[in-house]
Amino acid sequence: MSRGFGIVGALVVAFLAGLLVNARLTVSGQSTPTTTPWAAVPGAKGGQEQTGPYEVVADWPKPLSGLPGHQGWSWSAVQSVFAQNPNRVFMTQRGELPDIKRPVPVTLPNIGPNLAFPISQYPFRNASQAPNGALPGGFGDTGPDGGRLENYVLKPDDVTYPGWQGTFGVDARWEHCVIVLDAQGNILPETETWKQWDRLFGYPHTVVINPYDPEKHVWIVEAARHVIYKFTNDGTRLVQTLGTPNAPGHDATHFNRPTFLAWLPDSTMFVADGYVNTRVAKFDKDGKFLMEWGQKGVRLKETRPGYFNMVHGIAVDPVARRVYVSDRENRRIQVFDENGKFVDMWNTGPEGAAIYSIYYSNGKLWASDAHTRRIIAWDTNGYLQYAWGGQGEWAGATDGVHGMSVDQEGNVYLAELFHGRVMKYKPRAGANPNYLMGKPPYVAWKE
Repeated sequence: MSRGFGIVGALVVAFLAGLLVNARLTVSGQSTPTTTPWAAVPGAKGGQEQTGPYEVVADWPKPLSGLPGHQGWSWSAVQSVFAQNPNRVFMTQRGELPDIKRPVPVTLPNIGPNLAFPISQYPFRNASQAPNGALPGGFGDTGPDGGRLENYVLKPDDVTYPGWQGTFGVDARWEHCVIVLDAQGNILPETETWKQWDRLFGYPHTVVINPYDPEKHVWIVEAARHVIYKFTNDGTRLVQTLGTPNAPGHDATHFNRPTFLAWLPDSTMFVADGYVNTRVAKFDKDGKFLMEWGQKGVRLKETRPGYFNMVHGIAVDPVARRVYVSDRENRRIQVFDENGKFVDMWNTGPEGAAIYSIYYSNGKLWASDAHTRRIIAWDTNGYLQYAWGGQGEWAGATDGVHGMSVDQEGNVYLAELFHGRVMKYKPRAGANPNYLMGKPPYVAWKE
């Protein structure tokens, strides 16, 4: 009997203790704060994590209109971004667009009742796709024969794009295709050096530096002229051209709309080739063609390994020496060894998913989806780890992210086609390191 009373007594004491603890943890009707272990910043109160573990750096970069002679002009479709270090960030764009403010909405009765433009909360101009509100070079444009622009071969000095409906000097300028920015977002004076190459470009798709190159050469993938350019780091000299300018093809010396580059630690280079060709081309450190793999598949329906429809995005795991390829139109990532042997693949998302860029670091493959407007992380087996981002006009909105880069301080840079801008994000205080985009390797150089 005494044992029974002892058990009951213990239960009563525990119950009363629980009430006392609860009373101490409840103040004016508020329960004790709880943390969410999956949050980007554990313990953060409120918010929606629209920029994930990052916060947007305000007023970065400074307006292009601040340059002498460029009042009234702004960024266009920003194709790519690469941070050599926090104080030297490269970006490429398709020239310049007029700097116009959001117009007052107007009704459109000729289209339908109660319709107006622009719609609130959504950007009123797409810097990449429009008859004459965006720069030429978009592959939806048409060539002089009315065919798709990807079948149109540029002449050596041609950036007029006969199928484009705009007027240069009014609707656009073909200037500042390459911009160099400092940590505060100022346009560095050396940008003027890069202006000498503007006429080389018809579609400066990607800018990147091989992290294993001690001389830090700057590579620019030129999609419209079917070549890849290698410049000295200061932009004063063009030292190598891979491919044959203005001559699309599919062999050791020709590309057809190449898109991205990636390197192994021995500077073996992989080219995503690309918009028209459906292959990965492999080169040695000196630019000698070694091999290729990939065949054209059935667009939007392909499931066979090694078949592609739009090779748009490539990244390398430098330890496992695996090559990740974005098979964009088939909405999947395919994984190969360094000699093109198929390893794995996974789906990238819902119908309409459009993975523009991929980036590998620290056991995760990051991707940008222009359809869901998300920045996504998978592990090396394709399991979803995290995602953030969202559409809109607010600072940090991720609308058409076409390029991603990370500097030595962990700052992230995103190049946006649709908004026509490049953005800088810095890690939030207390951010979960598992949700941060890892820094790239800098074996040959640290700055």
